[in-house]
Amino acid sequence: IERTALSPQQTLPYKLHPTIIGCLMKPPQELDEEMLEELDEFLMSEDAPEDCLQISDLDGFLTGIVVGPELIMPSEWVPCIWRGEEPNFKSADHAEHIVGIIMCRYNEIIHQLNDEPEEFWPIVHSTPDGRLLAADWIEGFMDAFGLRVDAWDDLFQDEDGRYLMGPLIALTHDKDGKSLITGTEEEQQQVRDDAAEALPVVVKGIYDFWKVRRKPHSDEEVSLGTKVGRNEPCPCGSGRKYKKCCGSN
Repeated sequence: IERTALSPQQTLPYKLHPTIIGCLMKPPQELDEEMLEELDEFLMSEDAPEDCLQISDLDGFLTGIVVGPELIMPSEWVPCIWRGEEPNFKSADHAEHIVGIIMCRYNEIIHQLNDEPEEFWPIVHSTPDGRLLAADWIEGFMDAFGLRVDAWDDLFQDEDGRYLMGPLIALTHDKDGKSLITGTEEEQQQVRDDAAEALPVVVKGIYDFWKVRRKPHSDEEVSLGTKVGRNEPCPCGSGRKYKKCCGSN
């Protein structure tokens, strides 16, 4: 499936492997720590593309997809995880399992931000003394942001909404690896520490901002013109019912 099959306005230079397409249509599983560890091991293995997203930036990427201003279909964002290359799955069952874990986390983020925001916490690294290291997570989030840069304009133009991006920007670096914030090294570190701690609140705020502004889907129609019932699987590929996924917006 090419991106052009979903949106004639944009093209994607990648194709999804048929096995992965099948995985996206499977019902969601319940995520647990063991599954995340298994996904982490696969992403770091030689079977995954060398430059693919790792566990923390993948989590930031999935979060950016979920909270953004437009619905982005998995057929567009899944290839971004592998940087346009194909992972070396051992079998169709293995591919189903790995991609299923990714979709589990995607669904978990949606569920938590909708129904249990106090349970949402980004997957970030930490130092032995407990300091959060969110640089990789932010990089993944900004990768998702980059898929729809112009669509985020309303957030930056909103007098209240623009402040939600402050902690994210504080954790971002320019192309040369330099911080976007000023101050002494100690002051910058304190700002980054505070920004990392604020991520759950900021993410929830961004999600709520776009949830009420995102162009709603008809209860019976999706962008391809295909009618879908509220109790049918959501055509975005999440595995959730339409009424609890895109139809809820």
